[in-house]
Amino acid sequence: MSKCSEFAVFKVPKKNKARVIELSLSIFKEMNSNGAVIIAHEILQKTDDENELCWHLTWVSEKAAKETTAKWPSFPSTKEFQSLVGDNVYYGHFIGALYT
Repeated sequence: MSKCSEFAVFKVPKKNKARVIELSLSIFKEMNSNGAVIIAHEILQKTDDENELCWHLTWVSEKAAKETTAKWPSFPSTKEFQSLVGDNVYYGHFIGALYT
């Protein structure tokens, strides 16, 4: 089973950025509460737009990513997080691509 990467980009008003980062870390913990499915994470800020934040998550597998993100509405921190984010700019899962 190969790892899966997730990229999610959010437009976040400056006044909400600190709280959105705190909630992001809480959400990652909530997703891992029944066993480690996220094995690495980064919260990144776009270099030319400080109002865009990005999650880069590494999941143990594509299956774990799909099953866990399907539960998005049920995580305790999700509602507040979504109320503070202006726009969901991009979201996607990626797996390694091999070229021979």
